[in-house]
Amino acid sequence: MLRSRTTHPRLLAAAVLSFVFAFSASPAHAVSKEIVELQTQVQQLLDMVQRLQSTLDSRFGVVQHLAEQTADDANRMTATVNTLQQKLNTQNDALGSKVDTVSGQVQSLNDSVDEVKSRIAKLDKSIQDLEAQLQGTQNPSAAGSAAAAPPPAESGAPVENAPAAPALPANQPGAQTPPLKETFQAAVRDYNAARYEVAAGEFQDVLHYYPLDEMAGSAQFYLGEIAYRQKNYTGAVKAYNAVLEGFPGNPKAPAAQLRKSLALLQMDKKEAAITELRLLIRRHPQTPEAAQARVKLNSLGVKAAAH
Repeated sequence: MLRSRTTHPRLLAAAVLSFVFAFSASPAHAVSKEIVELQTQVQQLLDMVQRLQSTLDSRFGVVQHLAEQTADDANRMTATVNTLQQKLNTQNDALGSKVDTVSGQVQSLNDSVDEVKSRIAKLDKSIQDLEAQLQGTQNPSAAGSAAAAPPPAESGAPVENAPAAPALPANQPGAQTPPLKETFQAAVRDYNAARYEVAAGEFQDVLHYYPLDEMAGSAQFYLGEIAYRQKNYTGAVKAYNAVLEGFPGNPKAPAAQLRKSLALLQMDKKEAAITELRLLIRRHPQTPEAAQARVKLNSLGVKAAAH
């Protein structure tokens, strides 16, 4: 557009000059006052054209400078945006690693709490045993003393030993039921000590004798944990399902669903694991297990909510 504006005044000036030269070539007697005035006007027109050309050149330079400045600003803005994007990506990565670390710390804290509980239970049992021994020392049983002395036999009559009553198996009616709290705490101690076979038997006793107690759901969860640690992922999933179906309100239910998803991943059942993680977030959104589920879904490259 600037070139077009510059070309038009030049053509006009050239035409005026041609006109002037044409009149200048005529005889001297034809020169008149009007010709002189025309030449003066042409000269003024040429001066105006030159001033216009100078103004256009100056404004074109200003426009060109502004365009270059705008381009530089755009480049700086692009560089700033790229830097901010890199910082955001770095912060997101750091946040993800922190969430993983916190999740691991929460799990370690839960394990430590269970271990402390088992130690407290062991100490409580030791105190109870000591109190029982002290009571037995201070108040000896008279019945025991009488039982220790055999009854006198009549003269000439032989003394016969009465047959002992047969012991009842633990699973038969009338058998002594193991105490719930002590059995569960002993099972947790054996589990933490990696005595999995012993712990599994004790957890099974809790389930058998106290199937409706809340500790039964926790015992079922630990059976799944034992199977998971022994890499029996099929058995672990079955045990976790028993928690989710038989004890849905148990405090261990969120952990059971999370561990079930991890067992499914170990079995290369990714879609089923993703489904379990999303169910966990929907059912228990404010639990630490839900936070771990979100992190796990993020690491798998999927969103927490299904499309």
